[in-house]
Amino acid sequence: MRERLVVIGGDAAGMSTASQARRRKGPDELEIIAFERGRFTSYSSCGIPYLTGGTVTDVGRLVVRTPEQFAEKQSIDARIRHEVISVDAAGGAVTVRDLERGTEEQVAFDHLMIATGAVQSLLPLPGADSEGIFGVQTLDDGIEIIRELDERKPSRAVVVGGGYIGLEMAEAMTLRGLHVTLVESAAQPMSATLDSDMGALVADAMRSMGIDVLTEEPASGFEASSGRVTAVVTDDRTLPADIVILGLGSRPNAALAETAGIALGESGGIRVNERMETTAERVWAAGDCAEKRDRLTSKGVSIALGTHANKEGRVAGINITGGNEHFPGVIGTAVTKVCDLEIGRTGLKEDKAEAAGFDVMSVTVDSVTRAGYFPGKEPIKVKMIFERDGGRLLGAQILGRESAAKRIDVCATAIWSEMSVQDVMEMDLSYAPPFSPLWDPVSIAARKAVERLGDA
Repeated sequence: MRERLVVIGGDAAGMSTASQARRRKGPDELEIIAFERGRFTSYSSCGIPYLTGGTVTDVGRLVVRTPEQFAEKQSIDARIRHEVISVDAAGGAVTVRDLERGTEEQVAFDHLMIATGAVQSLLPLPGADSEGIFGVQTLDDGIEIIRELDERKPSRAVVVGGGYIGLEMAEAMTLRGLHVTLVESAAQPMSATLDSDMGALVADAMRSMGIDVLTEEPASGFEASSGRVTAVVTDDRTLPADIVILGLGSRPNAALAETAGIALGESGGIRVNERMETTAERVWAAGDCAEKRDRLTSKGVSIALGTHANKEGRVAGINITGGNEHFPGVIGTAVTKVCDLEIGRTGLKEDKAEAAGFDVMSVTVDSVTRAGYFPGKEPIKVKMIFERDGGRLLGAQILGRESAAKRIDVCATAIWSEMSVQDVMEMDLSYAPPFSPLWDPVSIAARKAVERLGDA
């Protein structure tokens, strides 16, 4: 008897689940229907700032596979502009609204994948519903921002929030020739992921690129004229704005699951086990809407990254079709850039490590990306956070230029493998003058950490 897998959400986690399930079971055994309320399936959300800034010029380059390609190549029925508005977990059915026709229907399922992603964190401020204020959550959002830039040709942009999206969109607006102001409520940009000493360097670099960075100055409202935003208001000033970008981060889009009686975790994401099963039988969840386990603290966390979404979708697709795969958790590895400054981080910030009960020490070193005598060398700064007892590496942050940020992967590998800073110092890392000093910056930081442990 043929079973049916229904997928809610047509991007990374949902379509990774569908594709993996199809690899293991053909159309005669498993019918797969995916519902996506937007206009695109399987696209790169991470590419939206680069599309907006003009680094990527064709929206189609961000789309990995269209609904037509899913149908033709994998016999997956992917329906765009269809929104699932309710889930009957016990009864095995979802209610779907066709957003173009305005009709609704019930669709039964044998297995349900909830991959509803994340939603923009919003500020309940006066004027927040004005035209010209944009979130950056979907490819449709990116296209709307580009249309605004092309048609209205704004000259002043205010970005509210200094997280990953805020920084990347500040860069995008700068590349489009706008005067950009970034408003951040915390003491430094990227306060959720970088220690304040490293965040201060990010702020300095942004200012050197012509971006006005206002820290410890939260937005308190928006002014508008004829329904369109004209300014962002803080406690200290009024900032004229022709366009406003919200870079306030995101939260798991778990409302549909919660309404259906499916349990949420401590982070607000859908609670899942290592097999990606929810608390409801035959119902699975993956991607930004699903809670992840932090391997260092064992706590539930919410981290919105396509890397996790695709891995979780693969795990779910295998298990839905009778396999036994497990998702092992996360350590928060991420990279980004603002103009020519690259930023990498992994593991725990210093204050987060202390809050988790670790007795920590840290070191910060300055080095260069190539041999000192080799042309084109650039500065790089590496910070390591480690346990006082035994020197286990708990976190690392890297700032620099010229492929500096990807060095964070060495630190991520070490944290994943529960290595000490002594182990990192002794690792056999590559060397040639065009790529690294004799002692790689990561090795230098680890060596300094070992020396600090010896002095403690």
